[in-house]
Amino acid sequence: MENYHDPIKHIKFLRQTLSQDKKPIGFFISAGCPLAVPMPKGKWPLIADVAGLTKFLTDELSLKTDDKNKFDLLLDEVKLSKKSVENVEDILSFIRGLKEVSVGSKVRGFSEEDLLKLEKDICEKIVGKLDVELPNNESPYHKLAKWISIDREKAVEVFTTNYDLLMEQSFEDLSVPYFDGFVGSRQSFFDLRSVEDNLIPKHWTRLWKIHGSINWFQKDNKEVFRSSKTSEINASHLIYPSHLKYDQSRKMPYLALIDQLARFIRNPNSLLIISGYSFNDEHINDTILSALKANPNSMVIAMLFNTLTYKNDEDNIVDRYSNAIEVALNRGNLAIWAEDEAIIGTVRGKWKISGNYEDEDNLANCIEIKSTDEASEKTYNVKLGDFSKMGNFLQALIGFNQTNIDEK
Repeated sequence: MENYHDPIKHIKFLRQTLSQDKKPIGFFISAGCPLAVPMPKGKWPLIADVAGLTKFLTDELSLKTDDKNKFDLLLDEVKLSKKSVENVEDILSFIRGLKEVSVGSKVRGFSEEDLLKLEKDICEKIVGKLDVELPNNESPYHKLAKWISIDREKAVEVFTTNYDLLMEQSFEDLSVPYFDGFVGSRQSFFDLRSVEDNLIPKHWTRLWKIHGSINWFQKDNKEVFRSSKTSEINASHLIYPSHLKYDQSRKMPYLALIDQLARFIRNPNSLLIISGYSFNDEHINDTILSALKANPNSMVIAMLFNTLTYKNDEDNIVDRYSNAIEVALNRGNLAIWAEDEAIIGTVRGKWKISGNYEDEDNLANCIEIKSTDEASEKTYNVKLGDFSKMGNFLQALIGFNQTNIDEK
């Protein structure tokens, strides 16, 4: 017997939940979100995904000849170590792992100086590609910021694995106050006490950049600071600071912000909405799942772009998000909503409306309804995995709630 989930029922639940000002609500923004920003013809995407960014780096740094430079030799070593050369974060992790043991000697043919230069070159290329601005105030980031700006009893927390400054731009364009863990103006320093003890006004949104940022830097003495610029003399960029998790100091932002993600999910009745994330980071997955296990009353809903399955080159139907599917099938308080299917309460099923509904139930047309060849059959696609559609949904939610208030 085939299982189904009624999208109208679950959209109503989402609307009601997002309308509660006393409920802990968070958003987790990842690499797929910048792809949803509408751009002028020939300018899309504003920022490529991880695979696109890695291809750009390879095009920029590789010789692409029979002769090999240090970057080409590095990719060879990454392959030998069974890591992905199509993921810049794997490449950076590999460099930093070698760097830890390269002091005073060569490792796999690389000196410490070689590794420092490779890391610097890669980070500078990333920054150059990611140091961009949203084209206007109608982006999905601005729509999220506008929804967040509504007064509520509990501050909204935004977690992101992205290094860009798009979320910061949208907050500042709309004068939405936020706190990212750093204080000061010239070389802002990370204030662990304010993060852990929640010593911030409730009307300040929390922005936690768990993979670093293009304007975070580390000095030679290991001190971390945030700058108003994206380049600094005598300091290295702090992008994807995976190496910090091995540092014993709890003052490091990486550890504190990962802890903050777990702490948020452990809040009673918290809801975390994930957008643009493919569940390919084991450390983040473990953090989310451990917190959900510790707090059965919390809920995570992951909005996935596109369908849950696709046909491969051999014409076989395969899962598009195998990691996400595995965790959702085994964790009742983690749901995944793809375009054509969902896993809710560990049950996988197609979307299907089971009864009558009003037009306003399909807020912002987030459910696409199509008739098939047979007149009685319809297909139902939930489009909230597209971050631009999620932005439209949040914008419509503001108007819907305001109308209801006016009518009371």
